[in-house]
Amino acid sequence: MKKNETFSRAIVRLAVIDACRKLSPRKQLENPVMFLVYVSAVLTTCFYLEELLSAADASGWFTLSIAVLLWFTVLFANFAEAIAEGRGKAQAEALRSAKKEVEARRIPAPDQPDRVR
Repeated sequence: MKKNETFSRAIVRLAVIDACRKLSPRKQLENPVMFLVYVSAVLTTCFYLEELLSAADASGWFTLSIAVLLWFTVLFANFAEAIAEGRGKAQAEALRSAKKEVEARRIPAPDQPDRVR
């Protein structure tokens, strides 16, 4: 039985690194929905820091929880995308290596005589 390579250590490690690299605003602009989540996470984090540093009596737990959920969403989406890219690259590499090892024979059609073309 072949081992499932979906979550191999190498792919996951590279996916975590790529997920952090994809936090740049330029990379986030490629996906408009996730860019809005990213901007919301940044703004919510700023609002939490403002609540934390202000002299107001308001508790910032709600704002903090929303910021954490938004950042988790952004990081998880980046991680999932990086996993998919890593699996695609691994699959392409496997196909490239298999191309060198596979031999093929041409079988003539039943209505044709046995001759090599």
